[in-house]
Amino acid sequence: MTPLAEIIDNCAYLDDWQDRMSYVIELGRKLPDMPQALRTSDNKVQGCASQVWLVTHANDDDSDPILTFEGESDAHIVRGLVAIVLSIFSGRPASDIVKTDALDLFTRMGLIEYLTAQRANGLRSMIKRIKDEAAQKLVG
Repeated sequence: MTPLAEIIDNCAYLDDWQDRMSYVIELGRKLPDMPQALRTSDNKVQGCASQVWLVTHANDDDSDPILTFEGESDAHIVRGLVAIVLSIFSGRPASDIVKTDALDLFTRMGLIEYLTAQRANGLRSMIKRIKDEAAQKLVG
């Protein structure tokens, strides 16, 4: 997975929208494929026009577990957005995930303003699902 700091730096360097979208697609290509067995209706993110699956793994030995995520999409740009979302949230404590403003990060990277309404809504749905799952892990 590409580190978030590297993604932010690369987006800052790319001042053309088409270059940024090409970069997002490239990030999606690097995303490991999700096993077919995990592409279930329970793992499907509701609210996305494209098909998006998300699986959460937690180290439940702690009151503030570290969460990691697997994600997949059938659309190239959305798969890249999934890769960025995973870079933002995966490997972090649930309490950090709940507090992270991922949409602000996408705005600062210059990625949100050119997304179609459907893609932006799908992105919000992915982020909400991750934050909801993190909040549930904190409650127990």
